[in-house]
Amino acid sequence: MARLPSAERRRQLTEAAIRAMARDGVPRTTTRSIAAEAGVSLSVFHYCFDSKQELIESVITTITGHYVSLVKEALRPRSTLEETVRAGFQAYWDHVRAYPDEHMLTYELAQYALRQPGFEHLARRQYELYAETYADLIDQLGRTMGLRLRVPAPVLARYLAAMTDGLTLNYLVLGDEGAWNDILDTVTSHITGLVSEP
Repeated sequence: MARLPSAERRRQLTEAAIRAMARDGVPRTTTRSIAAEAGVSLSVFHYCFDSKQELIESVITTITGHYVSLVKEALRPRSTLEETVRAGFQAYWDHVRAYPDEHMLTYELAQYALRQPGFEHLARRQYELYAETYADLIDQLGRTMGLRLRVPAPVLARYLAAMTDGLTLNYLVLGDEGAWNDILDTVTSHITGLVSEP
């Protein structure tokens, strides 16, 4: 087994945990199964992570990172604010459709954390991370397009996180590919109404 820097090994184990948890479910995924998925010994896992809590936090952060970079890239200014916002939603939505098991895992992680004594703060951290991510995206868009918000940025960020969370779960449960272009257009129109251009 090749020696990797600790940060790279943690990344490898986190990605293995995401695959194992998405396939087997959070409660049935063990440190042993994650190590096997990553092709490393159990001692390597314990060297990289002190606890299952630490691993779950890494999983939550990594899954969020998977799509945030795509959305940030998609939010480059276009000819209109509406086109720019729609491109950001489309980038996120393309990720949901390409990796539904990963997004389903986010709901399972939150439920698992809420039901495990001592893990509750991880569910809170997960949803705080969503709001922080939207706050960063709002800030990015505001700087590049000179926008003025009609509602306070923290309120808009939390609203976007809650709305996206609900839409994602709705899609995972109902599917219905044909409906989502109209839904995303409606969401885009609503969100751009909460923002004004200079």
